[in-house]
Amino acid sequence: MGELIQFQHVSQFFAVRDSTPTQALNEVSLDVRAGEFVCLIGPSGCGKTTLMHLLAGFVKPTAGAVRFRSELVRGPGPERGAVFQEYALFPWMTARQNVEFGLRALKVDAGERKRRALQALERVHLSHAADRYPNELSGGMRQRIAVARSLVVEPQVLLMDEPFAAVDAMTRASLQNDLLRLWQETGVSVLFVTHNIDEAIFLAQRVVVMAAHPGSVRADIAIELPYPRQRGSLEFAQHYAEIESALAEGYERRAG
Repeated sequence: MGELIQFQHVSQFFAVRDSTPTQALNEVSLDVRAGEFVCLIGPSGCGKTTLMHLLAGFVKPTAGAVRFRSELVRGPGPERGAVFQEYALFPWMTARQNVEFGLRALKVDAGERKRRALQALERVHLSHAADRYPNELSGGMRQRIAVARSLVVEPQVLLMDEPFAAVDAMTRASLQNDLLRLWQETGVSVLFVTHNIDEAIFLAQRVVVMAAHPGSVRADIAIELPYPRQRGSLEFAQHYAEIESALAEGYERRAG
């Protein structure tokens, strides 16, 4: 697997009215290989979401470079799909129409749009809800639709910013299993932001621990456990302790 994503010495400042600019990231360097599942974890204010927005092309770095397939990221593109905590579905569109949205932007004809959207809904076990509107669906179902909408354009990387934070624990566990299945079926790379250590270990091949103020990489930890992972295993607990320790060191550095 080659390097698909490269953050090269990225620093980011944001202007604050009548005040000194705030530094969100400081000299962050991070690579993600093709087909890899990487979780970013860290305290609020450590720049996790900023990194996602930089890779999505929503903002440009103040310093350093963000590259995708060795090319500078200059704006959004269908090869970089995004799923956020808020679902971001259009309430006036059915589930199928929401999934079709990206295909419409790519000028895919109506018949092909419908076929691919229904196929994507089938992958997330929601073909039966194709004609229902978001307000008729549970939070977990809405998030599955958001995932289907991102996957239907066949992106090379899926950017996920705390996508399961707003659902209950049982739904969250189900969505985690669904995501792992889709990742293994499609071979898409995943960059996933979470505050949850358990979630990071259950999902990722690597967990990147960040420290805040300004955001920087504290540790890059390989999770070499076979899938499906057993949360009650000794190895899982050892990784939990390692990540918890790295997070604590980040807090201590911030306090100091």
